[in-house]
Formats: sequence, structure tokens, C-alpha cells
Amino acid sequence: MKITAIECFVLLVPDYRADACSSAQDNLVVKIHTDEGLVGIGETDTNPWVAKAMIEAPGTHIMGLGLKEMLIGADPTDVEGLWERMYRGSAMTGRRGLGICAMGALDMALWDLKGKAENKPCWQLLGGAVNTITPYASLLPDGNTLEEYTKVLVHRAVEAKRLGFKAAKLEICIKGPYSHNSLQIPDDREIARIVRACREAVGPSMTLMVDVAYCWQDWKEALRAIEMFAEDDIYFIETPLPSDDYEGYAKLVKASAVRVAAGEWLNSRFEFLELMDRDALDVVQPDVGRVGGLTEARRVALHARDRGIVVVPHCWKSAIGIAASAHLAAIAPTCSYIEFLPHGLSDSRLRRELVPDELPVVDGVIPLPTKPGLGITVSDAALKAFKVA
Repeated sequence: MKITAIECFVLLVPDYRADACSSAQDNLVVKIHTDEGLVGIGETDTNPWVAKAMIEAPGTHIMGLGLKEMLIGADPTDVEGLWERMYRGSAMTGRRGLGICAMGALDMALWDLKGKAENKPCWQLLGGAVNTITPYASLLPDGNTLEEYTKVLVHRAVEAKRLGFKAAKLEICIKGPYSHNSLQIPDDREIARIVRACREAVGPSMTLMVDVAYCWQDWKEALRAIEMFAEDDIYFIETPLPSDDYEGYAKLVKASAVRVAAGEWLNSRFEFLELMDRDALDVVQPDVGRVGGLTEARRVALHARDRGIVVVPHCWKSAIGIAASAHLAAIAPTCSYIEFLPHGLSDSRLRRELVPDELPVVDGVIPLPTKPGLGITVSDAALKAFKVA
């Protein structure tokens, strides 16, 4: 079997908001075709136009090859070998950031293809299931005022509990460089107030996490704010500090009673190791598409296992990425949850319409997938409707 073609689809909802803290409004979906008629599907969570260019652009020398040209004609079942080929061949233009994200979409599609070729779900190919797949409902509310934002978030937390989720993450993005819908609320007591309102609404039995989208500038500011809601039994605080503040993360982990989580923007195991080896994270959050696909996400998960660190995969995209996260969770010994954006609680039509047969949530868990590959299909009608490039 050989790879014959690679298609890239840049997707965008027509009513997107440029000031929204939500990358679920766009997507880059890839299809890898073979001479035997099998097709693998993948996606990545980054600017889809530049990721498409990273895949399709030709190279002119052996240090900066194009990702697509390195895959055409290759055996798609040699997934890890192709990962190394892409990593080495694009080293000058890739290595981190965009290059790894683009590789992540392709690697995800290659594992999907390999599973279809061998008639096995990806988790079997990745080493076998050792874990239950437990999703948490990831909740980003709509709202242009603090009052509206709070009301919608409380409602969605209650609804997530009604839907059977055992855990939920509160996206409280109301200050800092990535605040939602242009909100800028400088008083951290408002963050604590929202946390408390959600905790009171769902009761003590539901696990709650908090994501503040890099809103604090230093670890002491973050610690002061976290202590305001630590008594509300928060499982972790996500991305409290800028990604490159390794020393700040290390100091915050040591001082905080609440677990500190990060990693959604980290590309490759090498960036995760820089934080893990500094004891600068309690929870690592590899995003399968951004970290370099299932090949690299598995490596991150095993490094975390060796260090006794919790794994909670990040995924703020479609049910393609959710499926990849589920297969990762099944084989990751220290994975406690995966991020899951419930389609009924999402403002993105892409999230609701792109995958018609997404993995089900049954009694608060995702049963082990039994279909080959990722176990999902993509709506061609949705690809056509949302495609802009």
C-alpha cells in the first residue's frame, strides 16, 4: 500500500468572532489517500492556513523538505518511521511550533489509516488499553458582560452534570492577553466568585477544573488568586502563567495546594521534558494534533508515567481530535481525564456538524472504541460547507 494523495481542508464557521478565545471556530482537516482506497483522517489546532502551507509547500534542499512530498509514495503503515522522516526532513522550517502541529495532523491520519488497514482500533496498535477513558466537559460560555458570562457558565456546568459528565472544566477567560469576547476584569476575586457559583450549582460530587488562559504575569500573582478558590475543591488550574515561564511554573507547583496543569501549546516531547524535568507541572496536557500526533503524544504520556505525573490530554477542536485523545487515554497509565467539548454545549457549528458518528459518552465514560482506526468518519457535506481554502 502506498500514499497517493494528501488533501488539506481549511474550515471556518461563517459567524466567527476574532475576539473569541475559541479555536473551535476553524480547523485544518487532512485526508491521506492510498492506492488501495483507504483514507486516513486527522486534524490539528493551529492557524489552519499556515499549517496547510507547511504541508503543501515544496522543499528545495534536504534540510527543508515539504511534508507532503516526503509522504507521497510511502507505506502509510510505517507510521513512526514516517514521523522521523518528517521531523528530520523539515528540521530547518519545522522542529517546533507550526511544523510539529502540521506533522500532528498527518500522524493522526496515518494512525487512522494503519488501523483501517489492519482492522484494529488505534489503541490496540499503540500498545493496548490499560486505562478507562473519562471525559470532562470543557465549558466556555458566551457573553459580553461579566454577569452574562457567569450566568451561562453556571448553566452549562449544571447541564454537563445532567448529561452524565463526572467532571467539568470552567473556562474563566476574563482577563489577560487571551480573554474571551474582549472581557477585561482585573479583579481576581471575580474569578473566585465564578468558581464558587459553579461549585454551589453542581454540588460537591462533581470534579471541577479551572482554565484562566495564561492570565497572570508571575507566580506570586497566580498563587494569590488560586488561594482565593482553593477551598472549592479544584482538581487543577490550567495555564496560569505564560508558556515559557519555566521557573515561574516550578515555583507555583511547589507553593500551590491546587494542581498546576499546562502543555496545550507545547510541541514535541522535548518541550514537555523541559518542564517535567524541572518539576514544573503536576498535570501535563498534550494536545494530540499540536504535540506531533499520536506517535509523539504516546511518548509524552510514557515520560509522564515514568515521573508519576498525571496526563490530561487537551482538545479544543472537533470529534476527530477527541477520538485521538480517547485512544491516547486508553494506553496512558496516568491519564485521569480527556478534554471533551460537548457538542450540545458548544457555540461552534464545526464541533456540532463535522463528525456525525463521534465516540459516545456512556455513564460518564467513553467505552473502548471497537471500529478500526480512530473509529469515526467525517461529514463530506460539512467539509464542503465550511471549506474556505
